[in-house]
Amino acid sequence: MSDPADDDAPATEDGTPSDDLGGDGSARGADDVSERAVTEPSAEGGGDDGGAPTVPLSDADIRDALPDDLDAAGYVGPYLFPNNNRRRIPAYLYWAMSAVTIVIWFLRRDEDPVLVNTGVLVAAVVLALIGVYSFVAGWNLDVDERDALVAATRQVGFPVGHASAQMGWRGLLSRPTWRILLYSAEDPPEKRGLVLVDGVDGSVVEWFVEDNPEDWSELG
Repeated sequence: MSDPADDDAPATEDGTPSDDLGGDGSARGADDVSERAVTEPSAEGGGDDGGAPTVPLSDADIRDALPDDLDAAGYVGPYLFPNNNRRRIPAYLYWAMSAVTIVIWFLRRDEDPVLVNTGVLVAAVVLALIGVYSFVAGWNLDVDERDALVAATRQVGFPVGHASAQMGWRGLLSRPTWRILLYSAEDPPEKRGLVLVDGVDGSVVEWFVEDNPEDWSELG
C-alpha cells in the first residue's frame, strides 16, 4: 500500500518528482519558499536591491595614517628618527627636470617657437631655483631626540621624569627643531617645561618652566 503523502506529491509526465520536492523527496512548504525569497537576492536586482545598503563613512570614521617609517606604535627596539636631509631628494628631481628643459630649449631655440620658446627657459630657471631651496631646507639632522633631551634637562635644571620629543621646523629655511616637553621627577610632578633645541647644532632656541597646573592625583 502506498503512502497517501506520495499520492499528493506533484509529478512530471515521466513520473519523476517535480521541483517542488526537496532533495529527500519531501515537499517544501510555503514557509520554506518564502524564506528563500527573502534571504536570496535576485540576480536581476544586482548589488543595490539584493545586498545590504551601503552606509557612507562619517567624518569621525576617517583617520590619517602615518607612513611605516614614521609610525612608532608597536615598534620593538630602538627607534631611529628619519634624517631631515632626505628632503633634498625633491631638489635633485627639480634639477633633473630643469636640465632636461634647458636641453630641449637649446636644441629647439632656432626652430618654430610655438611650442619651445623663451617661456621654456624661464620655467627651467624657476625649477632650478626651487631645487636650490629644497636642497638648503634639507638640513642634516645631527642632533637626535636623546641628545635634545639631554640639552633640555641641562637647561631646566631639575631631574626629569616624563618627557616627550616632537620634530618641528622654524624659519624660512625650515631649520629642524626639537620640541621637548618634560615634567619633573616627583610623583605627581611639581614642574613642567618646554624647551626648543636646534636639530643641527644642539643649541637651546627657547625655553620656559612653570609649576605644573595639571592634576595627576587620579593617576596615582
